[in-house]
Amino acid sequence: QVQLVDSGGGLVQSGGSLRLSCAASGSIFSINAMGWYRQAPGKQRELVAVIRSGGSRNYADSVKGRFTISRSNAKNTVYLQMNSLKPEDTAVYYCNAAGSGTYYWGQGTQVTVSS
Repeated sequence: QVQLVDSGGGLVQSGGSLRLSCAASGSIFSINAMGWYRQAPGKQRELVAVIRSGGSRNYADSVKGRFTISRSNAKNTVYLQMNSLKPEDTAVYYCNAAGSGTYYWGQGTQVTVSS
């Protein structure tokens, strides 16, 4: 089992920045990739960014050039640095870990961008 605790959301004005954190614990040796998803009201959950154990990264087209995913192996933590935030980035952001055919989720953190 893997436990994920995500944090760092909040209210920010358009153009501002936030950094989300996701701390993993438990059977972290089984994790192959970690990422961030988001879900806005009335919309499906969508992938925002992912970082794999080898270090490769992928981003949704809508956040490329604005968001950066990174990790600290020493802290078992993954970060999502979000810059130039837009109102359409408003959503609940969920940390995700994948490994051994299993997916784990954080509890979610609300990000609200005001215009």
